[in-house]
Amino acid sequence: MCLRSFRCSFCCIFVTLYTLFLCFILSIFLFWIIISPSSVKFQVTNASLTQFNLTNNNTTLNYKFKVNITARNPNNNVVVYYRRITAYAWYKDRNFAAVNLAPFDQGHKNTTLLQEAVFEGQSSIRLGPKQIAEYNMERSVGIFNDLAVDLDVRIRAKFGRFKSSRFNPPVVQCRRLRVPLISNGKPPAATFSVTRCRSSNFFQDRDAEAG
Repeated sequence: MCLRSFRCSFCCIFVTLYTLFLCFILSIFLFWIIISPSSVKFQVTNASLTQFNLTNNNTTLNYKFKVNITARNPNNNVVVYYRRITAYAWYKDRNFAAVNLAPFDQGHKNTTLLQEAVFEGQSSIRLGPKQIAEYNMERSVGIFNDLAVDLDVRIRAKFGRFKSSRFNPPVVQCRRLRVPLISNGKPPAATFSVTRCRSSNFFQDRDAEAG
C-alpha cells in the first residue's frame, strides 16, 4: 500500500515537473514570437581611396581606404550592445587589412554611424593574372569595383526586460563596393553610391549554429 502510494506521488511530481518544463519552453517560444526581432540593417554610406598601388612585382599592396557604415536597429523592444567590432578589408576576395572600431550601445528604432574605418598601410597580397589585369583596368578608369568590408561583431541584446549573454552574430558582409580613387588632389571619376550590406539572422549566434 505504501509502495503504491509512493509510486503515485512520484508520478504526480514527475508529471508536474514535466508540465512546468513544457510551459517554460512554450513561454520562451511565445516571448520570441511576440518580440520577433528584425535583423539590424547595415549600409556603407561613403567610401574612398587615396592610395591603392601594387608594387614589388604585384605582390605588395599600399593602401589608404576609408569607409563609413551606418547600423539601423528597426526594432521597438530591442537594445543592442556592441562590445567588439572588427572591420576587415578585402580586394578580389583577398583580405588585406583589419581595424577595430569603437564599441557602442544602440537603442530601439535608432540609426547609428559607426566610427569611420580607416585602413592604411602595406600588405602582401596574391593576385592571379586575371585579377592583376582587372586591377590595371580599374586603376586606369579610376574606380575599383571589387572591394569589400566585413564586420565581425560581438554583442549583447536586450529583448524587453530580458538581456542575453554575449554572442557572435553572423558576419556582416558589405560586398562589391565600387570605390573611386582620389589621387593628386584630382576629383574622382565618380561618386560612391550607398551600398547595402548583408546582415541576415543578426540575432542568431553563429557559434551555436556551427556547433
